[in-house]
Amino acid sequence: MSPFDVLITAIEQGELLPGERLQEIRLAEKFGISRTPIREALHRLETLGLAEPGPGRGLVVAKLSYERLRQLFAVREGLERLAMQLAVTSASDEEIALLQDMVNAERTLTDSKALHDHNRLFHRQIYRSTHNPYLNEMLDNLRIHLSLLRGTTYALPDRTEEAKREHQAIVDALARRDSAAAQEAACEHIRNGYRARLAIISQLEH
Repeated sequence: MSPFDVLITAIEQGELLPGERLQEIRLAEKFGISRTPIREALHRLETLGLAEPGPGRGLVVAKLSYERLRQLFAVREGLERLAMQLAVTSASDEEIALLQDMVNAERTLTDSKALHDHNRLFHRQIYRSTHNPYLNEMLDNLRIHLSLLRGTTYALPDRTEEAKREHQAIVDALARRDSAAAQEAACEHIRNGYRARLAIISQLEH
């Protein structure tokens, strides 16, 4: 795993939190990597908008502003719509069956972190089912930016059951090879996720 991937994984797993200082020496010691590749990885994070200048010198893990969050979900909705278009025609019957198995397994989950992790795997499987590497690259980049968000929408009890129903609706539409229904189901899922995210932000600000 490259130093850049190490830092990305640390951000995704919450080892490095938004606003946290990214000190070369500390990161090199923490991950057992020399400072030069750490410095190069930090520069790449900054280029991608995942790190930003902090108070004084050095970088911190970026925080998503309210406006950037809105923009991020707008792009995500568009890419999810495209993913559905491609998956309807490109996904094999076996891949759709796997998605149904994942939805079935999701019904037994109640822990918010387990649901959050499962949701990420579910969407990643849909993206793989498009068999389009360019779309997958864009969605991976988007996923990394989403990892800058604190908490999970699955911490909201109403959102948990709602998201499970939305996942089933997506799979049902894919199984019927119904492009319009799959796109609408995916977009509704993203819009409701955005609404839940705004609710979490509102709670954190109080």
